[in-house]
Amino acid sequence: MPLYAYRCSHCSDFELHSPMQQVRDEVPCPDCGGASKRLITAPYLSRASSSAYKLIEGTARTAAEPAVVTSPGAWPRRSSGTTSNPLHQKLPRPD
Repeated sequence: MPLYAYRCSHCSDFELHSPMQQVRDEVPCPDCGGASKRLITAPYLSRASSSAYKLIEGTARTAAEPAVVTSPGAWPRRSSGTTSNPLHQKLPRPD
C-alpha cells in the first residue's frame, strides 16, 4: 500500500498509508483536524538497509563474475559418528 505525505498549515507533516483508488488531495490533520494538502515527494522504492544492499549487490556480482578457483581444495573429512565435545556426553541416549 502506498505511503502518501501531507502537510498541515498549523502543525507538521505526516504520512498516511492509503490505497491508490482512495487517495485524496486533502485530508484532515490527525492532530488539529485542519485541512492538510498532499505533498508531491520522490518515490521511496526500498526500505532496505545498506547491509542488505551490499548482500544483494555481492550476490548479483558473483552470479555474473564467479570466483575462479585454482585448486579443488581439501576433501571434507568423514565423520565417525562420535563427537569429542564433552557437553554432548550429557545428552540422553536412545536405548
